[in-house]
Amino acid sequence: MKIAIGCDHAGFPYKDAIKKMLEENGHKVEDFGTNSADSVDYPDFVHPVATQVEEGKAKFGVLICGSGNGVAMTANKHQKIRAALCWQTELADLARQHNNANIVCIPARFISKRKAVQIVDAFVTAKFEGGRHARRVRKISVC
Repeated sequence: MKIAIGCDHAGFPYKDAIKKMLEENGHKVEDFGTNSADSVDYPDFVHPVATQVEEGKAKFGVLICGSGNGVAMTANKHQKIRAALCWQTELADLARQHNNANIVCIPARFISKRKAVQIVDAFVTAKFEGGRHARRVRKISVC
């Protein structure tokens, strides 16, 4: 499956490890930057990832910043995006199972690189349960 990834300067040190795991698991990863630890504005990297997911060009998105909040807030401005801030694998599982999240947001300043990789792996392998959760997910959008 195709997965879009993006980060700011705080998330940059995590991006390659996450990409490596995804590619080793057979996924195609499209990288929207940033490509260094130089200070950048996270929305410049979030919007292209969110657009890829929103338009169906990527199945999932992975966004990484210091707290995970900025990238999550920005991605969730897109109508078809359900971005989830996850700092534990259980949250990633539930975000997919119950909320049909399509972007996982990683808080790099609060978790290890190893934990970030585990969270992304849990997110992309979890399945949406549908049923009562589908009814709730349909009520998220305001348009």
